[in-house]
Amino acid sequence: METDFLIIGAGVAGLSAAIEAAAAGRVLVLTKDHLTESATEYSQGGVAVALSDEDEVRLHEQDTLLAGAGLCDPRAVRELVEAGPGRIQRLIEWGAGFDSRGGRLTFAIEGAHSVSRVLHAGGDSTGREIARTLLQKARSIAAISFRSFSSVVELLVRDGEVCGAIAWNEEDRSLIPVHARAVLIATGGVGQIYRETTNPDVATGDGVAMAYRAGAMIANMEMVQFHPTALFLEGAPRFLLSEALRGEGAVLRNADMQRFMSRYHQSEELAPRDIVSRAIVSELGRLRRGPVYLDLTHFSDGFVRKRFPRVYRTCLLYGVDLEVEPVPVHPAAHYAMGGVATGFDGATTLPRLYAAGEAACNGVHGANRLASNSLLEGLVFGARAGESMRDHAGDRVAKPPIRRRGPVSALPANAISNLRYLAWRHAGITRSGESLREGLKQLDLLSTLFEKGLGRNSRHGFEGDNMYQVIRLLARCALAREESRGGHYRTDHPEPRPEFRKDSRIRRGQQVSFADVGVDPSNRA
Repeated sequence: METDFLIIGAGVAGLSAAIEAAAAGRVLVLTKDHLTESATEYSQGGVAVALSDEDEVRLHEQDTLLAGAGLCDPRAVRELVEAGPGRIQRLIEWGAGFDSRGGRLTFAIEGAHSVSRVLHAGGDSTGREIARTLLQKARSIAAISFRSFSSVVELLVRDGEVCGAIAWNEEDRSLIPVHARAVLIATGGVGQIYRETTNPDVATGDGVAMAYRAGAMIANMEMVQFHPTALFLEGAPRFLLSEALRGEGAVLRNADMQRFMSRYHQSEELAPRDIVSRAIVSELGRLRRGPVYLDLTHFSDGFVRKRFPRVYRTCLLYGVDLEVEPVPVHPAAHYAMGGVATGFDGATTLPRLYAAGEAACNGVHGANRLASNSLLEGLVFGARAGESMRDHAGDRVAKPPIRRRGPVSALPANAISNLRYLAWRHAGITRSGESLREGLKQLDLLSTLFEKGLGRNSRHGFEGDNMYQVIRLLARCALAREESRGGHYRTDHPEPRPEFRKDSRIRRGQQVSFADVGVDPSNRA
């Protein structure tokens, strides 16, 4: 297969890039599952943007920088907040239906925001509405085509330049090369490396692992955001209970049904997510029993059903009526601030390779993402990457051969579940040097099972190799960062240290190093 521009992933970043790149050539969007399976589809909390009368771009900028705990690139944040309103207005022009009252958009407040600036659609289906709008627009453009494969497993590289990717077709067990003038990684997050996660099954860190193997720089992999309130019922998925619930006034209660957040932060339930997550873990340890509950029973009759219909229906499906009883919750891996290092235009350290969305690290989120900034980041920087990819419209399409290894044995049935448990235990919400070193030792013992490359013959095998690679990267970076900052918390180094107010970076064959925040990755080689 051959195209001008290859987009790997069909979430908000991938579709935004495809729409922009299509002005200069043919665009092929590859998805790992069915077309709508992405983190965008499940995003409930909303999209933060300075559009209300009481808000302004500079306030959004300040809140983002504060949440980022010193690792945000101020230039990237400025680009996000200034370009954001225009991107949202364009979505509205394309048919996006955000919640409104009396013909005026309604805005909600969420944790760590200083004013109400979060737009919602359908109460708690914001990501689904944005994805629907972008997909409808992309399908209207003749130059954009879509193809679903079981996996995209490797990047094609020739003479140090990326020139396509290799897809895996599970049905006929075949590897399919896809050649292109430029490639965008928009594969989403890494949440499935953890035992507890709100991420969809496709979020196995494929893009980060592929980029690392190809030689691209990876940044800030230790910075993972754990959402404090995931549904915690036996037999139920770790369904996200939106930040907006606490924004509207939901409260956290311990096993004694007492509120406890005032012990941990002056903003109580509206504290940043990393603080709320650690507070829940601390409270469980303090009482030596659980669970912790999210309580919405004080809201007026019918409010929860109307304001959060998707959350209400899901909890009811698993036997909890949010309007009459508190719901058990627990922190779960939610968002990766780190990823493939890029500049503002999405360019990575490898020529003709771009990255956007959660798979990328462009300096916007720093050490801790501000609630509801991720959809906006995908819109703004996905579009920027698509615009930049147009510069390659005249490049030659190289077609290197596929160097496939011989067949390898399948992964044992429990191999991936053991990996996820290892990551949760040794590189989860709280970390220490001792635990991280032990985790890396256990990973070394598992090395014979993983990193088999193109010798695999199943999606399960390719995902296992990628998850193994991502966990190793995360643990190595977390061990090197001897401080606590944002989503990274070390019990043996509980305070931030000024000498670590830098981005971690790692490339294949190199040790972890640290660079000044905001340095363009193209200058880091």
